[in-house]
Amino acid sequence: MNERELILDAVRRSGLSVTEAWIQYFALGGSLSELEVEAYLRGEGDLVPFERTILAEAMREALSPASPRADRRADGCTPDFLRPLGAAGSVFLDAEAAERGRLDSLEQLDLLDTPAEERFDAITRRAAERFGCEIATLALIGRDRQFIKSSVGEARQDLERTQVFCNATIRSSGALVLTDTLEDERFRSHPFVAGAPHIRFYAGYPLRGPGGWLIGTICVMSLSPRPFTVTDHQDLEALAQEMQHEVYPGWKAWSLF
Repeated sequence: MNERELILDAVRRSGLSVTEAWIQYFALGGSLSELEVEAYLRGEGDLVPFERTILAEAMREALSPASPRADRRADGCTPDFLRPLGAAGSVFLDAEAAERGRLDSLEQLDLLDTPAEERFDAITRRAAERFGCEIATLALIGRDRQFIKSSVGEARQDLERTQVFCNATIRSSGALVLTDTLEDERFRSHPFVAGAPHIRFYAGYPLRGPGGWLIGTICVMSLSPRPFTVTDHQDLEALAQEMQHEVYPGWKAWSLF
């Protein structure tokens, strides 16, 4: 097997998802996006030797019997040695501990259940105008609900977390784009697609809090499907970068995602 095949085999044997493999690679100093690493593993691109070495080392650690991944905390708490890693250490945590880290990050921002602010509203207005969408929001994902900090159009407040598109967006390090929700098997039966308000288009970008945890999104939605070009993606990312600065200006690693 060549080097890529060996690394891919290690990912499979370790039981890591691509996202988890990327997080472990990032924690060791890798600088490429999850999409670039995923493309490499699929054989659709290549990495420079330095980045391949880091990825290979990350997989060697994942396969090691002494790997911290094998010692997840049963009490749902984050081991002290993982705290400095923030979200990058979530690969070693069980779901409860990772969610606690994410919620702690959100709490530190002091934005939940606070009034609207023009610094956020100005960006959501521009997002709605740029994409010609009826709805644009800055949404924060709490423990079991979504809080809308800023909105254009009719965005229902405090919806259950499991009901909102943005809950899916915070599981990704990049944009989630649905050009036509009825053509996506993951969302065509969603209550807000099959029923009112009959969302047909969604584009959202995740936002980070302290420690790099994904705590919310900026998104646009429409009642009609539409294409989404490379320029659209770049403009959404630019708006997200502006919103990121307002939400948590301490996050400086934007270019890595």
